[in-house]
Amino acid sequence: MDRLVIAGGRRLEGEVAVSGAKNAALPILCAALLTREPLILSNVPRLNDICTMLRLLEQMGVKSERDGHRVSLDASDLNNPVAPYELVKTMRASVLVLGPLVARHGEAQVSLPGGCAIGARPVDQHIKGLQSMGAEVGVDHGYVNARAGRLRGARIFTDMVTVTGTENLMMAACLADGETVIENAAREPEVVDLAQCLVSMGAQISGAGTDLIRIRGVERLHGAEHRVMPDRIETGTFLCAAAVTGGDVRLTGTSTGYLDAVVDKLMDAGCDIVGEKTPSFEAIRIRAPHRLQAVSIRTAPYPAFPTDMQAQFMAINTVAEGTAIIRETIFENRFMHAVELQRLGADIRIDGNTAVVKGVDRLQGATVMATDLRASASLVIAGLVADGETTVDRIYHLDRGYERIEEKMNALGARIRREKA
Repeated sequence: MDRLVIAGGRRLEGEVAVSGAKNAALPILCAALLTREPLILSNVPRLNDICTMLRLLEQMGVKSERDGHRVSLDASDLNNPVAPYELVKTMRASVLVLGPLVARHGEAQVSLPGGCAIGARPVDQHIKGLQSMGAEVGVDHGYVNARAGRLRGARIFTDMVTVTGTENLMMAACLADGETVIENAAREPEVVDLAQCLVSMGAQISGAGTDLIRIRGVERLHGAEHRVMPDRIETGTFLCAAAVTGGDVRLTGTSTGYLDAVVDKLMDAGCDIVGEKTPSFEAIRIRAPHRLQAVSIRTAPYPAFPTDMQAQFMAINTVAEGTAIIRETIFENRFMHAVELQRLGADIRIDGNTAVVKGVDRLQGATVMATDLRASASLVIAGLVADGETTVDRIYHLDRGYERIEEKMNALGARIRREKA
């Protein structure tokens, strides 16, 4: 198992490219199940979760070829609509094969998902939506078993905003008979990116990016080519790393348009952030002060402040001027990184879903343990400004969501090395 060793005290400066979005690429990979024709994707990040999803699709009979950040998928010989526990246990996004399999193959057997230990993320909304569309769905021995003839359009109201639920039902509805309306739909940019890919495959979708999405089912979808959107959470993470080190960094291949809430908070902290855009190119430049001002945040579904950036902002607040209040409203177990930040000398008090972070002058390097994907990123950010060396153990979480993070950080002037634990 690998670990990262970080020598603190280096200001980040320079330019680095942002990878494609993991949370957009995963459902788009699953969209290949909806057609017998090839789906060709570009800007696909090279991550452990992507490799796991490709293995999952391949064991279902999907042929895949990968060349750098380009992936070609051919599901013409789909023959095994099963997502086994061995592949699903490390990645919750595996549940995204459920809707496409039922829609095209007429059946699916999908293990209940795993992933990060950040609280309950039930699939009941996925099941409820598929049942509304005429599928017979049950849970038996840890597997969701679904069967249907052709799905039929339905009006679906999700009891909670769910990104993967919206994506699963939207994909299933593409091949249903009639119109499906998803109310209280997730509005995330990744949902929009999936919709754009599906439309390029022949789907009829309107309203993606709003809380009401309409899908008129078609008889079949065809092949297509699609470029995955940039990773807004990687973008935000690198913005926080630059901010906490008083850096001057330019991120290419990404946009401030995906990150309004995060950019606003960083500007409140004292950073100067400028977006650059031409017809063929986008970038963000951040210039940070010597010391940030503390900023309070409250997570909520998009377009509000993203839960996937909460840990990174807790890290920058540990050394900011003043006191910040952080309220987590999405997941009930997403403050596990606070204990590890305390090992570095952070002044953090937890009360339920609220953290009070009082900035200190300096953090001290220590050995810490990553507990989930975004917690890993927060510990790297803290290590960048801690005195001495910080060792982050169990970074397999980090490799699930960040492509070559230590190489990219080092290109900006950080001193991070990967070791075998």
